[in-house]
Amino acid sequence: MIRILHTADWHIGQLFHEYDRTYEHQQFLYWLLETLKEEQIDALLISGDVFDSSNPSAASIRMFYSFLNQSVKQNPDLQIIVTAGNHDSASRLESPKPLLESSNIHIVGVVEKNDDGRVDYAKICIPLKDKEGNTEAWCIAAPFLRMGDYPSIPDCANSYAEGVTAFYKDTYEYVASLKEPGQAIIAMGHLHAQQAEVGDIDKMERLIMGGIECISAAAFNKKIRYVALGHIHKAQRIGGKEHIRYSGSPLPMSFSETHYKHQVIVFNVGNDAISNLKSVEIPVSVPLMRIPAVHSSLTEVLASLSRLKVFKGDLCTSPYLEVRVLLDGPEPGLRHKIETALSGKNYRLAKIDVRYQSATTTSRKETAIDPEQLNQLQPIEVFYKVYQTKYNTAVPSALEKLFQQVAQEINELEV
Repeated sequence: MIRILHTADWHIGQLFHEYDRTYEHQQFLYWLLETLKEEQIDALLISGDVFDSSNPSAASIRMFYSFLNQSVKQNPDLQIIVTAGNHDSASRLESPKPLLESSNIHIVGVVEKNDDGRVDYAKICIPLKDKEGNTEAWCIAAPFLRMGDYPSIPDCANSYAEGVTAFYKDTYEYVASLKEPGQAIIAMGHLHAQQAEVGDIDKMERLIMGGIECISAAAFNKKIRYVALGHIHKAQRIGGKEHIRYSGSPLPMSFSETHYKHQVIVFNVGNDAISNLKSVEIPVSVPLMRIPAVHSSLTEVLASLSRLKVFKGDLCTSPYLEVRVLLDGPEPGLRHKIETALSGKNYRLAKIDVRYQSATTTSRKETAIDPEQLNQLQPIEVFYKVYQTKYNTAVPSALEKLFQQVAQEINELEV
C-alpha cells in the first residue's frame, strides 16, 4: 500500500491585487513539508499551474526547486510527479527533468511523440512504488493538453472534448497493458470538467475554445481509481464521483473565498483500490476581510473602518482588505478618504468594491447603436448617455461645465 497526496494550482509568483504573496506561498510550502511527514506520504501529485506565469521570477523558481529538494531530503522514499498547467511554460518547467529523475521527481510538461507521430505513452505513464520497490499503481501524468497533444477526431461536434477523451482512452489502454493484478491506475489532468463549480478568478480566465472545452467525467475509464485534477481553484468532486476531484488552490484567489477552506487530498492505494480518502485543511497565513459585510454608504463605511482595531503583526501577515461602498454617484477622493480612515491600522487595502444606487432597473434597456447613429451624436450626448447608464442620474452641472471646457479645448487644438 502507498499513501498519496494530491494538490494543484499553486500559482507561485502571483500578486494579489498588486501585493506580493511570497510569504504566503512559502508558509504553504513549509506546511506541506510537515504534512508530507505527518501523513507519511509516499507519492506527491501536483496537477499543474505550479507558477502563475510562463516566465516566473528567479525567486519563484528557487522557491519551487528548494521545496522539491527539501521534500526528498526529509522523505528519501518520496516520489513526486509534477505536470504543467496552462499557466506554466511546459518546456521550461521540465528542463531540469534528467537531473530530478534521479531523485524520484518526475516532471511532465509536454506530450512527447515517437518518430511515427504517435504519443510516447511510456513518458507519461509512471509507476508508483512502495518502500520495498513494488509497483502499487500506475499514474497517467497528463499535463494541460494543447492542440496537437490529443488526437484529431474528424467530423465531430466538439474536436477538443472528443480529442481529449480519446487521449485518455488511448493512454488508459496502454497503461492497462502494463499493470499486473493488484496494481491500480490513477490519472492526473489539468482541464475544465463539466459541471465544475468555478470561482471568480476561474471566470476571468480566458476560455480555451469559446466555452466548448469542458470535459465529461465519462472521459476517464471507470477502472481508473482516482483522477487528480487541477485548473479549477475550488476543491470539489466531479460528476458526483468521490474519486474524480479538484484539490483546489492552496491560497485564496479572490475575496469570494473569505470563509472558504483550502485543502489537499490524501488517500491510500493498495490492492487495486483506494481507501481512507480525506481532505486536509491548509491553514490561512494571511486573512481576507470584507468591510462592511454588505455595501453601505460612505459615511457608514468610514465609521466601520474607524472602529477597526489595529492589527498587531508584521506587514507580511497583515490582512488583505476589501472595502464595500454604495454610492449615489462619483465620489472624488474616495480612495484617499478610505486610506485616511485606515491610517495606522496595519491593513492592506487591496480592493474598493463600489456599487451605485439604482432607482429602477426595469426601465433601463440596453439598445445597440449602429455606427451611423453614433457618428450623429455629439460628444456631450455620448457623455450624457454613459453617465446616465452608470450612475442612473443626470450629469451634475459642475461636471457638465468641465466636460464642455475640455471639449472646447480639444476643438481649438484640432483647428
